[in-house]
Amino acid sequence: MQKNKPKKKRETIDVVANVIIIFFAILNLFPLYWLLTSSLKNSSDVLKMPPDWFPKTISLSNYVDVFQNQPAIRWAFNSIVVSLVTTIAVIIVSSLAAYAFSKLNFKGKNIIYIIFISSLMIPKEVMIVPLFRIIQNFHMVNTLQGMIWPNVATAFGVFLLKGFFDSIPDSLREAAKIDGAGEFYIFYKIIMPIVKPGIGALFILNFVQVWNDYLWQLIVGQDASSKTLMVGIASLMQDLNPNFAYKMAGATVAAVPMLLIFLFFQKYFTKGLAIGAEKG
Repeated sequence: MQKNKPKKKRETIDVVANVIIIFFAILNLFPLYWLLTSSLKNSSDVLKMPPDWFPKTISLSNYVDVFQNQPAIRWAFNSIVVSLVTTIAVIIVSSLAAYAFSKLNFKGKNIIYIIFISSLMIPKEVMIVPLFRIIQNFHMVNTLQGMIWPNVATAFGVFLLKGFFDSIPDSLREAAKIDGAGEFYIFYKIIMPIVKPGIGALFILNFVQVWNDYLWQLIVGQDASSKTLMVGIASLMQDLNPNFAYKMAGATVAAVPMLLIFLFFQKYFTKGLAIGAEKG
């Protein structure tokens, strides 16, 4: 009987912990639920008090208006191109740099790496003016290139991936070199498949960061044709149009791609975080 008491106590604690976790999960998901349901209502129903927790009538007219009255498809295309190209470029550059800092020996490696990491402490807002002047000199204002390349120059990906490269034993690389493999072959064919969880985590984190990079995209994309989805949807919020359901539909359109990206890369993201936690 005494042995069963600790077991029952643990089961009770597990049940209570699961209830608490489910409660906070629902609490965190509620704003997303309210955003989605509000986008399916009429504007008057959004402001109704007490509110309707479930829409009495479901209407897609707000989404139709967003895509008919605004160049939302163009905005979405711009956002996808900027976020995807930037993230792929960051993964390529960061993986090469992280591999060099982790596995190669060259003069001043530690000093250069410290300088790289120190740049993470500088807020991007501090560099907005000089970055914009550089973009002006290269004639990249109102272009997607002007939104892409400044975001590639970041040390976060190097910092994240270096930890994954450090966990790979040097004996694996040395054995490949004995077999006659070149440095690039070792990097691309042997090392990179091992660090897929880190690549997946970096993809999600960087894609979300670039997708939500409102300030820089607002400054660079000043024309309507060069706006991204976040900037374009934000312009709806500044409009005097009191149709809040219409604005909720626009915000939902901006949020859906992020949810899809997370669902597609969730396996790599959670695995990457778990490996990172084990290293810590």
